[in-house]
Amino acid sequence: MSREGSGTPLLAEVIQDRLCFAILYSRPKSAPHEHYFSIDNELEYENFYADFGPLNLAMVYRYCCKINKKLKSITMLRKKIIHFTGSDQRKQANAAFLVGCYMVIYLGRTPEEAYRILIFGDTSYIPFRDAAYGSCNFYITLLDCFHAVKKAMQYGFLNFNSFNLDEYEYYEKAENGDFNWIIPERMLAFCGPHSRSRLKSGYHQHSPETYIPYFKRHNVTTIIRLNKRMYDAKRFTDAGFDHYDLFFADGSTPTDDIVKGFLDICENAEGAIAVHCKAGLGRTGTLIGCYVMKHYRMTAAETIAWIRICRPGSVIGPQQQFLVMKQSSLWLEGEYFRQKLRGQENGPHRTAFSKLLLGVDDISINEVENQDKEAAEPYSDDDEVNGVTQGDRLRALKSRRQSKANAVPLTCSLAVLTSALCSVVIWRIVCDCILPILLFCLDGFRAQ
Repeated sequence: MSREGSGTPLLAEVIQDRLCFAILYSRPKSAPHEHYFSIDNELEYENFYADFGPLNLAMVYRYCCKINKKLKSITMLRKKIIHFTGSDQRKQANAAFLVGCYMVIYLGRTPEEAYRILIFGDTSYIPFRDAAYGSCNFYITLLDCFHAVKKAMQYGFLNFNSFNLDEYEYYEKAENGDFNWIIPERMLAFCGPHSRSRLKSGYHQHSPETYIPYFKRHNVTTIIRLNKRMYDAKRFTDAGFDHYDLFFADGSTPTDDIVKGFLDICENAEGAIAVHCKAGLGRTGTLIGCYVMKHYRMTAAETIAWIRICRPGSVIGPQQQFLVMKQSSLWLEGEYFRQKLRGQENGPHRTAFSKLLLGVDDISINEVENQDKEAAEPYSDDDEVNGVTQGDRLRALKSRRQSKANAVPLTCSLAVLTSALCSVVIWRIVCDCILPILLFCLDGFRAQ
């Protein structure tokens, strides 16, 4: 960090003499050898309740592209590029998150190095909280996020060379399916389907058929439903998918049997797995988190951070403490799983990764029967009669905020309408007044 003169705030030097990060409480004055920019009002987190970050994967990608473009710009070769943020503590945390991610992804800094650079002067950043309504007693920090990004790169979850920005931003919208890959081509979280596609009570509902073409293209072979039945599972199974039900209550944590059943299904699936509850956030994020912790030895905080970077709002309330509580046992199970895998790597079933755990007696998971084979499902959206749940509220909020963001502001609409009316009035004046005069003059000119 350096001080650029009297009265100038401390700057965190990201790249020496080229790229800096600063917290300013008034807008900086332009200087010939400095280029200031801010993303505070450009890359903004869309909250559910009191949550405010971290920003999603698309925003991280956009930010990194912006920085790389500025660094390569001929007009800025001799300028110091300064990313500044203002007095809003939430925006400070998200701005620092983006800078830290850039350092980890493009500059090869360790999470600790990136974090130390951002802690300059007496700077501190408020931690991120969940999307639950009410108070919060669990937080993830910037350092948790940087570790999550680093491990995601190591395990191949994150690769901006192949990241498809348009696809991410299209499908994460409520009206386009509302889903995100947590582990690319392996683990997908999505909003729970309904019997038919429609807009109801403020949120978009999609039928199973909405998802089938995309799932087929991306080798999704298995669907796991965690909420009560809102569609007939035969609509997936008739299309060639495996379908399982592992219901537990909205906003709650799964039993050990459900966790074991979920992991067994995933470890025995030949292709990708698509997981949903009502909103595809709480229950879905929690069980996918168990899989990530077991097979990639990420901490609970890192796991929550990564899932929220991929799918904001995931893992809510007591589900956070649940993942912390499960961390040690899942790490042990994961280590045993990998030892078993290594022990059979030369066997005839080496390529069938998903089948190798079945011989592990003391950690093996009893196979979960597909409930759809036991009884016919009610073909109804109204199976859950306990009123509006957390999943309902979260899904409705996501639909409404995105619809609002996509809508044309009223001021713009009025401006366009006013402009159109003015154009019509002017044209009428031309036709009724000016044009006859011009024609009269033209006739007079011809007569001469």
